[in-house]
Amino acid sequence: MEPLDLRAEIPACESCTYLNTGASGPSPAPVVEAIAGAQRSHEFDVCSVDHYTAAAKLADEAKETIANHLGARPADIALVNSTGDGISRIANAVEWEAGDRVVRTDLEHPSGVLPWRRLADYGVEVTTVSCPDGRLPIDAYRDAVEGAKLVCLSSESWLHGTRLPVREAVEIAHDAGVLVVVDAVQTVGQHPIDVESWGADAVCASGHKWLLGPWGTGFLHVSPDSIDAFRPRHIGYRSTVEPTGAGLEYHPDASRFEVSTSALAPYAGLIEAIETIETIGMNTIETRIEGLTDQLKAGLGDRCLSPAEYESGLVAFEVDDPEAFVERADAAGVIVRDLPSGAVRASVHAFNTAEEIDTLCELL
Repeated sequence: MEPLDLRAEIPACESCTYLNTGASGPSPAPVVEAIAGAQRSHEFDVCSVDHYTAAAKLADEAKETIANHLGARPADIALVNSTGDGISRIANAVEWEAGDRVVRTDLEHPSGVLPWRRLADYGVEVTTVSCPDGRLPIDAYRDAVEGAKLVCLSSESWLHGTRLPVREAVEIAHDAGVLVVVDAVQTVGQHPIDVESWGADAVCASGHKWLLGPWGTGFLHVSPDSIDAFRPRHIGYRSTVEPTGAGLEYHPDASRFEVSTSALAPYAGLIEAIETIETIGMNTIETRIEGLTDQLKAGLGDRCLSPAEYESGLVAFEVDDPEAFVERADAAGVIVRDLPSGAVRASVHAFNTAEEIDTLCELL
């Protein structure tokens, strides 16, 4: 499959110039059809199929598909609702004490901010590392992690489109005896990824952005070397070895982060979405995104706030009135978003075209 073949399967592309995948990707029709088929089977085949057996089978298929895409083992994948859900479950699985400290950057999405703010009620402190222009200052970061308990770090800035040196950051934290959780939602589906090479204790992401899957398809990778550091408080029958027994023995792998009955049909869509992306090939996707973002940055000129050299399909730019520009773009059928930083952001995926980039630039 080629990128334009993918575009032909995305109904939203017939209605608008969609440049907001960093917020939510438009699914191809076969993804939605896979969800509908799984839901029909779940609701209609009740006389011939055991719901729980079928759900477990689909969950296992989803974990295997996700793991293969991430370069991981299925046992190290937990199915959660979203990136933020995964980060929150990590936050609620650590044994915190008053005086413990969390390090985060000022690049984090609210999903990587609010769980640690809540822990202040228990005496946990937060150190925020300032990252000018979306760059992690390694020396300041190294100083900040000393004596900390956990680091929360994005692999890619949703505000700048910059890539962070995840592997180096993890190594520095681990040398200081600090756990690391990575928000990888802006990386998965946009770039080739190998989570095991990062070495992080936990990596959280979702299927509804660059993977073009449905909402509700979050996933959490937990390193087997770190699993015993996490004892989830968010717990249910899927978390434990003997849910009807008298004791409390967590599963020895990432499934300890799963809780109870949940919607599985969306994961049928995520399987379809990942298989579609992989049919194109991540290198092809990344190369096309690079070419389109180069074109966009050239058209933006001095308005461009993201790095001149390619790092991602997230391109932030300056306008006089961001909210008004987004409304005017929407009226013209061009979907972008404004950011809390005061910029506007376009998200360029492989299904976009050079003509769509021109359309956006003509609005400036």
